[in-house]
Amino acid sequence: MQEQVILVAPDDTSIGTMEKMEAHQKALLHRAVSVFIFNTKGEWLIQQRAKEKYHSNCLWSNACCTHPSPGESNLEAANRRLMQEMGMKSELKEIFSFIYKEILDNELTEHELDHVFVGITDENPTINPNEVMNYQYISFENLQQEIAEQPKKYTFWFKKIVAQVQQHI
Repeated sequence: MQEQVILVAPDDTSIGTMEKMEAHQKALLHRAVSVFIFNTKGEWLIQQRAKEKYHSNCLWSNACCTHPSPGESNLEAANRRLMQEMGMKSELKEIFSFIYKEILDNELTEHELDHVFVGITDENPTINPNEVMNYQYISFENLQQEIAEQPKKYTFWFKKIVAQVQQHI
């Protein structure tokens, strides 16, 4: 069965479902979650997306992202994806949401109402190689410097909200 996303109005009211790739081809607003993980030293867990990802492959980003399935809460989706991609658990808390629209490669567009979650753990990931190529823990200062020096190495959504996440933690 093809993965379904939840189409939403700008106020996050569900207005239906659609197959994931079709929603990205038609640039329709849909619900998403992004998870940011930190260790007790305050370092950010970032991952390099696998080569096989359908967009933004090989780029560095936050711990994980996904789309909630119909009937699944945002928190349930965040926990599910953190385990699927990084093989780890953390107590997650939603800190804000935002809407963005960005044209991708492969004639796709991300148009998402993204719910942002944070968690703190010193657990080391056990990455899923189908989803994640590499990971590292990095200080916010070093992350800012790397993004400034090599912005093309990072996903667009990560660059959009990294400062806002830092303000909330």
